[in-house]
Amino acid sequence: MIHQYKMNDYNIVLDAESGCVHTVDDVAYDIIQLYESASREEIIATVTKRHSVTAEEVEETLSDVDALKKENKLFTEDLFSGQAHLFKERQSVVKALCLHVAHACNMTCGYCFAGKGEYQGDKSLMSYETGKRALDWLIENSGSRKNLEVDFFGGEPLLNFQVVKDLVAYGRSREKACGKQFRFTLTTNGLLLDDEVIEFANREMSNVVISLDGRKEINDEMRKTLKGGGTYDAILPAFKKLADSRGQRDYYIRGTYTHFNRDFASDILHMADLGFKELSMEPVVAPPNAPYALVKEDMPKLLSEYERLAKEMLERRREKKGRDFTFYHYMIDLVGGPCIVKRISGCGVGTEYMAVTPAGELYPCHQFVGDKKFLLGNIWDGIDNHQILDQFKGCNVYSHEECKDCFAKLYCSGGCAANAYHTTGSINGVYELGCELHRKRIECAIMLKVAEMCEEL
Repeated sequence: MIHQYKMNDYNIVLDAESGCVHTVDDVAYDIIQLYESASREEIIATVTKRHSVTAEEVEETLSDVDALKKENKLFTEDLFSGQAHLFKERQSVVKALCLHVAHACNMTCGYCFAGKGEYQGDKSLMSYETGKRALDWLIENSGSRKNLEVDFFGGEPLLNFQVVKDLVAYGRSREKACGKQFRFTLTTNGLLLDDEVIEFANREMSNVVISLDGRKEINDEMRKTLKGGGTYDAILPAFKKLADSRGQRDYYIRGTYTHFNRDFASDILHMADLGFKELSMEPVVAPPNAPYALVKEDMPKLLSEYERLAKEMLERRREKKGRDFTFYHYMIDLVGGPCIVKRISGCGVGTEYMAVTPAGELYPCHQFVGDKKFLLGNIWDGIDNHQILDQFKGCNVYSHEECKDCFAKLYCSGGCAANAYHTTGSINGVYELGCELHRKRIECAIMLKVAEMCEEL
């Protein structure tokens, strides 16, 4: 499958199946566009009429395209559709847990999927014994895998900070004897982020995810204290201190944009101008009748914002004045990984990755917690809901009918199963609005990578 587009003065051709990216001149761009739908004579006639080139020059470029096709760098056939189920079977051990140490929160965010941090249940904190058993369960079900990941999540996990500290200590105490290595991460809203937490996080957390939606008025519209006040002024100083103390790496600001800030690139740039270097901004997933929900009419503006962001990032790289930053969705590796198994199988939801509630229940991921249809089992008795487990084992990029003809399928692996379920009722559905946004993000990411390589940035 070939995907062609023009952005920021680059003519980009993506061979979706091989992953090869070509930047070409106008003549080659048009030849590739006509290559499979027109005869050689028709291509030559069309291109010579459209551009100031001779038939011989067009023939020479056609020969180059022929060679690239023969080398499986253009018009490559899909080699993986028949093997997708075999790739998914390789996700046979658990490698990561989202540890819900707190089903409680000290904020009330308008778009919170977790129902004010309580996941449609009662407020609760995970006990040390339950967390300890969760780490043991992860070790027991990780097979020969050495590197294990645990994210302390909520609600707000710092409401249970002592248990977080104790569980990290317990995990470290088991590493050597079990031949494992834990990678701990923390996701926090920042209200309890003080010097003690920062020192602990810098010592023990491989990554810290901090929540900020951008400009003060935008953040405070949706992210409020329990008393209804804004949170921007309360959390910003601690966030800056954390990011600076970590050398502006190994953290992410994770924001959410809604219908209220369709100009979300301004929020990302606001955070960059504050000095933050590691940024992410996700589109809200909400009931369609919610006032903050994204709607189809928002799409032209949202797509233009992604391009605006990419162009601004490129200009900042070119000026080399230290104002550049990383945007999570534009991080793309065109040379190395991820491997084809990961590209087809996805994030490992319900197979390699699971969520544990304060009561020790197991769910496919944090976004399914509280929905009893997706309760897999618990950390004491193991998994007993094999019907649901098998659904996730069968979920891959080729299980989504709509993905088969999408150029971005090997960059998103079929998208988020939770978003698909919450918008279509099936984990094998597709969240169409999210897909359209992701395709634009892939285009922008590839453009930035092309510019980086062509301009040696």
